[in-house]
Amino acid sequence: RWKFYSLYQGFWGTLKSIQLDLLIPGETLYVHFMRERPKLNLRRPLVLWSLSLAIFSIIGAFRTGLYMLHVLTTSGFRQSVCDISFYSAPVSKFWAYAFVLSKAPELGDTVFIVLRKQRLIFLHWYHHITVLLYSWYSYKDQVAGGGWFMTMNYVVHSFMYTYYAARAAGLRVPRPCAMIITATQIMQMVMGLAVLGLVYHWMHEVRCPSYMDNIAWGSLMYLSYLILFALFFYNSYLKGSSGDKGMKQP
Repeated sequence: RWKFYSLYQGFWGTLKSIQLDLLIPGETLYVHFMRERPKLNLRRPLVLWSLSLAIFSIIGAFRTGLYMLHVLTTSGFRQSVCDISFYSAPVSKFWAYAFVLSKAPELGDTVFIVLRKQRLIFLHWYHHITVLLYSWYSYKDQVAGGGWFMTMNYVVHSFMYTYYAARAAGLRVPRPCAMIITATQIMQMVMGLAVLGLVYHWMHEVRCPSYMDNIAWGSLMYLSYLILFALFFYNSYLKGSSGDKGMKQP
């Protein structure tokens, strides 16, 4: 097996120990820690943090997008869904590996929210934790559909973290930009459900390797995201709420 996957397998036992019973109390502890303390001015660190994640996501979107485009144009849509060479092809394997590893440091978004005493909404921490766990387990099993999931996430994060870097730098970003990002995320969830449905449909007809528990949990995850992001969009933009100040998008 290629070296990145071998390395991943080597410390998989350590990674899987980070479960909800550790992450949720950890975030609760951060909130409690800051309750009686003044908020911190972290504008510059936040700009650097968001800009770093934006650059990482842009490069990742470009590299994985090119590979997915190659599979689509040479082998068709079905193969783009069922193909698992995404995990082992010369370039995409690195960005697949980088993707799953990036889900751990992305929890740092929560630290900035808490230290700046912004509102930590359920959608934020729920999304971070479930994406982290699902990404790690899916990468371990190298299931079909991963190319689509990772590429879509890279693309959305490219826009999202660029937006947050601009906001943190004090730039005035038109409100429709936030609306477009949230709408794009809603479409991402719809596409995620569609890909999982196709994997289920094709897994017994052609080589489209996956597991029923992965499909079931993935579908529940994407469906919950779809509902939560749709509610967020409605409450933030259609009801005239100013909820975008505390939002944290995937």
